Amino acid sequence: MLVPFESLPDSSRVWIYQANRSFTQEELQEISNKLDMFIEKWTVHGSDLRASYEIKYNRFIIIALDQQLNAASGCSIDASVQFIQQLEKEYNVDLLDKMNVSYKQGEFVAYKSLADFRKMAKQRAVSPNTIVFNNLVNNKAEYLSDWEVPASESWHKRFLN
Repeated sequence: MLVPFESLPDSSRVWIYQANRSFTQEELQEISNKLDMFIEKWTVHGSDLRASYEIKYNRFIIIALDQQLNAASGCSIDASVQFIQQLEKEYNVDLLDKMNVSYKQGEFVAYKSLADFRKMAKQRAVSPNTIVFNNLVNNKAEYLSDWEVPASESWHKRFLN
């Protein structure tokens, strides 16, 4: 069951999928429609899942699930991953590659491999103050407070000297 993102409790589980490129406005509209349909039908053992999503910076798909109503099972999580894999194929985009880093460069979101980000940190091209996206957050509260943070406050800090 699709509900407004804001209405989900802070304890809601989140999954963040970062794209290796920005989506066009047309793609964003199509993906939003597909997400609406997927979440509306998303269930666990035949029971509704109370969920929502956001698309941020034309690049991140954030799916949130209120686990107080019904928790996701292996099958329902598999269904969401299959949905994301289908988006990858349809839009020729990487959404599941966790070995990449997104960070802000001024008003733009940059996307680099972990190896390139590490090199940039050594060259001081990124600093402890560089805003990074911590896609490892687990719930809505963490997403709202710890997703978009200075590198010094994220797991990315291990690359900074």
